[in-house]
Amino acid sequence: MSRIGKKPIELPSGVTVTIDAANNVTVKGPKGELSRSFNTDMKISQEENVITITRPSDEKAHRALHGTTRAVLSNMVEGVSKGFEKSLELIGVGYRAQKQGTKLVLNVGYSHPVEIEPEKGLEIEVPSNTKVIVKGASKERVGALAANIRDVRPPEPYKGKGIRYEGEYVRRKEGKTGK
Repeated sequence: MSRIGKKPIELPSGVTVTIDAANNVTVKGPKGELSRSFNTDMKISQEENVITITRPSDEKAHRALHGTTRAVLSNMVEGVSKGFEKSLELIGVGYRAQKQGTKLVLNVGYSHPVEIEPEKGLEIEVPSNTKVIVKGASKERVGALAANIRDVRPPEPYKGKGIRYEGEYVRRKEGKTGK
């Protein structure tokens, strides 16, 4: 039995969940609204402030879906109540980030500045010119936008320059040795 799938999801105050017959789940909270359709094999039930997910059989596909369904639904509830954020840091001489309106403008060693426009529901903060924070209700979309920002200039192994997640370890390589 899936340990994660069996675990019930506690709903914090201010969060409402609606589940229709086709397993379309909508979660509303103070940070926004998220909706997603889940596999119809999984049975999602709500009793007062607790959501439970049950599976019909012990087939391999159902066992795999059980924990995944519960984890995704739990992340939706956490996202609309607390929100998610990812921090990135720019390392390199002259590398800097700034915000123009809602756009993020990165100067990371190219001949042109790179502009990134966040999609609806996501927010980018620039507390200092070498730090970028991506915030939003959807864990998936926050992670995807942070990965897109990192892909502009991923960290390289020789000098360690580039955009990296906060706390990310970059394995360094030794350069050429001169004679």
